[in-house]
Amino acid sequence: MKAVVLLSGGLDSTTTLATAIQQGYECYALSFQYGQRHSAELGAASRIAASLGVREHKIIILDLSTIGGSALTDTSIAVPETATEGIPVTYVPARNTIFLSFALGWAEVINANDIFIGVNAVDYSGYPDCRTEYIQAYERLACLATRAGIEGARYTIHAPFIAMSKADIIRTGTALGIDYSLTVSCYQADEKGLACGRCDACRFRNEGFLAAGIPDPTRYLAPV
Repeated sequence: MKAVVLLSGGLDSTTTLATAIQQGYECYALSFQYGQRHSAELGAASRIAASLGVREHKIIILDLSTIGGSALTDTSIAVPETATEGIPVTYVPARNTIFLSFALGWAEVINANDIFIGVNAVDYSGYPDCRTEYIQAYERLACLATRAGIEGARYTIHAPFIAMSKADIIRTGTALGIDYSLTVSCYQADEKGLACGRCDACRFRNEGFLAAGIPDPTRYLAPV
């Protein structure tokens, strides 16, 4: 079985990749250099892909900073360091739709019917493209929008952790032997991958390790 796995280099996507491998899939990992300020995650993605033994790892280069609209792609917008109301400015417009489109294209080329994505709708920032309804809708689109789908292929978009707490994701990954010190989740990590400890991604991650009762191996710029 072949699967395309979206791999950001963060905690959730790494656990998703390890889960797909544990389920017996031959995994093709896909990452994006999309103009994100936390590009250190790409180095993490490469290390993780190598350590977990994926069949192939591609990094697609595109520049979402040309449209902006997010603190992750526009350096004039500050990354929030305290909790905010509503959908935060770290939301990247249509990001998962864009990423899944590339994953779907690659899946069609390599004759894979399965795509894995590490979205989460429990411990997250309220992004609209991390919800079950979105994943279900994209799965229907995949079967309508491709030659393979028209010819009878049925694509499945796997989001194994969409309804799981961060603590449970961490427990799952730890049981699979993941070294979370390799991962980078911070929205404003420096070039060495050191995390700020203050953004949403850092707070959710740190709280997850605390709730799981597992030491947080994250490399922070300063103690949290």
